[in-house]
Amino acid sequence: MAGNDWINSYLEAILDVGQTGFEDAKKSSLLLRERGRFSPTRYFVEEVITGFDETDLHRSWVKAAATRSPQERNTRLENMCWRIWNLARTKKQIEGEEAQRQVKRRVERERGRREATADMSEDLSEGEKGDVVGDISAHGDSNRGRMPRINSTDVMDSIVHGLIRGENMELGRDSDTGGQVKYVVELARALGMMPGVYRVDLLTRQVQAPGVDWTYGEPTEMLTPLGSDGLMNEVGESSGSYIVRIPFGPRDKYVPKELLWPHLPEFVDGALNHIVQMSKVLGEQIGGGQQVWPIAIHGHYADAGDSAALLSGALNVPMIFTGHSLGRDKLEQLLKQGRQSREEINSTYKIMRRIEAEELSIDASEVIVTSTRQEIEEQWSLYDGFDVKLERKLRARIKRNVSCYGRFMPRMVVIPPGMEFHHIVPHDGDMDGETEGNEDNPASPDPPIWPEIMRFFTNPRKPMILALARPDPKKNITTLVKAFGECKPLRELANLTLVMGNREGIDEMSSTSASVLVSILKLIDKYDLYGQVAYPKHHKQSDVPDIYRLAAKTKGVFINPAFIEPFGLTLIEAAAHGLPMVATKNGGPVDINRVLDNGLLVDPHDQQAIADALLKLVADKQLWARCRQNGLKNIHLFSWPEHCKTYLSRIASCRPRQPQWKRSDEGFENSDSESPGDSLRDIQDISLNLRLSMDGDKNEGSGNLDNTLDSEDSAGGRSKLENAVFSWSKGVLRDTRKASSSEKTDQNIGSNKFPALRRRKQIFVIAVDYDSIPDIVEIIQMIFKAAGEDKASGSIGFILSTSMTISEVNSVLVTGGLSATEFDAFICNSGGELYYPSSNSDDMLSPGLPFVVDLDYHSHIEYRWGGEGLRKTLVRWAASVIDKKGENEEQIVIEDEERSTKYCYAFKVENPSLVPHVMELRKVMRIQALRCHVIYCQNGSKLHVIPDLASRSQALRYLYIRWGADISKMVVFVGEGGDTDYDPLLGGVHKSVILKGVCCSRRAPQPQSSMSYPLEDVVPFDSPNIVQTTNECSIDEIQVAMRKLGVTNT
Repeated sequence: MAGNDWINSYLEAILDVGQTGFEDAKKSSLLLRERGRFSPTRYFVEEVITGFDETDLHRSWVKAAATRSPQERNTRLENMCWRIWNLARTKKQIEGEEAQRQVKRRVERERGRREATADMSEDLSEGEKGDVVGDISAHGDSNRGRMPRINSTDVMDSIVHGLIRGENMELGRDSDTGGQVKYVVELARALGMMPGVYRVDLLTRQVQAPGVDWTYGEPTEMLTPLGSDGLMNEVGESSGSYIVRIPFGPRDKYVPKELLWPHLPEFVDGALNHIVQMSKVLGEQIGGGQQVWPIAIHGHYADAGDSAALLSGALNVPMIFTGHSLGRDKLEQLLKQGRQSREEINSTYKIMRRIEAEELSIDASEVIVTSTRQEIEEQWSLYDGFDVKLERKLRARIKRNVSCYGRFMPRMVVIPPGMEFHHIVPHDGDMDGETEGNEDNPASPDPPIWPEIMRFFTNPRKPMILALARPDPKKNITTLVKAFGECKPLRELANLTLVMGNREGIDEMSSTSASVLVSILKLIDKYDLYGQVAYPKHHKQSDVPDIYRLAAKTKGVFINPAFIEPFGLTLIEAAAHGLPMVATKNGGPVDINRVLDNGLLVDPHDQQAIADALLKLVADKQLWARCRQNGLKNIHLFSWPEHCKTYLSRIASCRPRQPQWKRSDEGFENSDSESPGDSLRDIQDISLNLRLSMDGDKNEGSGNLDNTLDSEDSAGGRSKLENAVFSWSKGVLRDTRKASSSEKTDQNIGSNKFPALRRRKQIFVIAVDYDSIPDIVEIIQMIFKAAGEDKASGSIGFILSTSMTISEVNSVLVTGGLSATEFDAFICNSGGELYYPSSNSDDMLSPGLPFVVDLDYHSHIEYRWGGEGLRKTLVRWAASVIDKKGENEEQIVIEDEERSTKYCYAFKVENPSLVPHVMELRKVMRIQALRCHVIYCQNGSKLHVIPDLASRSQALRYLYIRWGADISKMVVFVGEGGDTDYDPLLGGVHKSVILKGVCCSRRAPQPQSSMSYPLEDVVPFDSPNIVQTTNECSIDEIQVAMRKLGVTNT
């Protein structure tokens, strides 16, 4: 609390009462009122001090001094006390509300766990409770065989934030460029040197802005290998580790991570393009002409986890995630402080967007890498998508080869961060305080950073207590300075060095960092620590090892007093240089000290314990030497090779997943022409994976049609299907020959064959979420007319993206007098199904239904689809959503079996105003380890549940991967509102046209709002790729919007 500026300004006055006044205030009570001596000041101070743990306030109170003007003092005291009291009441209220939320959450988790256990029909016996969390895969046995060739694309935490480069990293420049940056760069470098790994790409944001070094604008940077420790690296033309910078977001400025959330889809599309192009390059070099896909996508931090989840889904490859710092834990810490409400915290840190990104990462990840067990048990357990007890149950069932009924939980594995030790050579001679030297160079000069530090000290030969951390309140540096200043024996025996990042001037620092630094400087002055404390302004990343060596040379100690330390990489670095440690007992240092046994753990809130531990290590030379020796002996367990071996073994245990289909890639590049033979081969390859839609038992009705698409697997059906597709292929070949004389006709061929998607100059995606067929027909015809001659020439293709079933789509086409071949693709069931037009009516098994369903898309999205287990849970949930009318109960959500398909469970919603928020339903599913997308559609009258990897926006990325449909050439048409999956359609490298006056009533708070955070945190409305028609939707308005976007039209 004392960290607030307004508190600081009043503390000197409030606590001027002095020690005597404090004691009197404690002894006095409400009886003072009865004696006629009631003091509001003393009363409220008493209530604050005795009722709340305000340590800083108490310490300031007992050290107060008298003021010149008693009258002024009393006025300020009373004002201060009322403000403190109000703050304390607010804090108590926030704590109470949060406690209620925690109780509710525990109840929900217990209920979800019971229901999941009941669904799985059995509990576990004592012998089946499993091993330690994360030791065994929840999805299959570990692969102990030979390590496969790996093209690992590490999507790092600083994908969207921070400054990333391989050399001279500016660690500490800001809160976005911290220790995790160094961790990820070194991980990528180390992985690139491992046997079996051909290439590692570290994807991050390209920054070209004033005040930022030009190196951050370079598209590609190769990470120079360091010492290989005997490991063999595969050498190839494109092998090794690279930083790949993707341009996205504001191009002219470097912005903090909180402002980049809306631009993540743009990064995903850019990263996807890089991965596809690189897969072709590697295919030519090492894949025998076949594309070489990444074996894993690894997201670091919440924003990169969100991006990696989309990339993993688009590519159908395993995802790995490392959280580094978790949003729910940060939210809890901030709420406990009582200074900000949940709404204020969310406004400052975009915390709810961050938490949802972490939940999405849990949904999509196969492995979550943590640094400590504390992170698993105390931090990840705060999330809806992970439960330690349920994870053990699922793991035990997998071990026994028993069905989990569609439930999945990512494996939590503890892999401590590694370190590069090849350049570190601890010298025993460093300990005696003499100048380091050797036979070849008996008097080598001191590193430049040494005099920069030693100039602060009156006696630089004293042991150095070293702290290396940003000036951040959570790093607890002020408590360290207080402990040092108030312990006279420690001050006499040692010096203190504080390396707090780089700074030019205090005024140029962020307000938080400046406040911490000013507090430290005041403490130095208060305890008269001049000549005993060093706080250099500048250092290079290359200076850090020399700083550790200087501390070890003086027989010093390294300290990390942070309130909570997720891991503590600096502790490992210090141990590698022969430094014993004193560290916080909260978080990663517990595991580090368990392995290294090279220091002492302390309560970071206990100032005296910190001083005692430092004094003990500095004064007891035998203890110091033993801790030093233990650290050097065990440090190899934290080396990068050891880290990478464990890491790669975890990747190898994942179920291999890659885009699975066969086709000829000849002419795949965006050429102006394509031979008929290539086109025919494309279609013949498709015949193995696609089936024509049919009317089931030849009954009328959409339910029979859609269900038949899932059930037709008979041999006879397959034979008919292949014959039909082959006949259709011959029809396309005839059309191609007929059209060879005309370029215009040649372009029209594109509508009769799937490769047309990659030949279009533009692709218009109609994603307007009307629930009325006439309204949809009107919008389609309006957009067709706005396209003008470009539609007739075939340069513009069309995709219909909707929540409707394919039967309903067919009704739209019939009503509007439209042909299926006027579209290139149909994204139906909110992204659960993907269809293409069939151009040969002679071969259709069901007249009037000219569609083909993409079975490859089904295999692409089915990972972690809960199937029948999910459906039963949804039906049970639907039965619990009721409307009580007197003594009668009416069910609001009813299963819609006719509209349901294998990959889309549909429900009717009788009263949209009474159903839970879409995020609440997804939360219920996550608590039971069921992974899915939940969408309210058709003005809230329908509920769709589809696979976690499926969505309308992801279907567009699939079309790029599958057919080469350039996403940057797509124009997505949407209304002012839509289904709850509307928002993701607006972001990315494609262009978007918002049609004014269309679906404008679809922005209702419930259930149409799918988020617990503002729309501005998702959609980049300031992007030049998004335009809105000025007036009510019309052909002219659409054409004006298209011209603004630079879309060719007549």
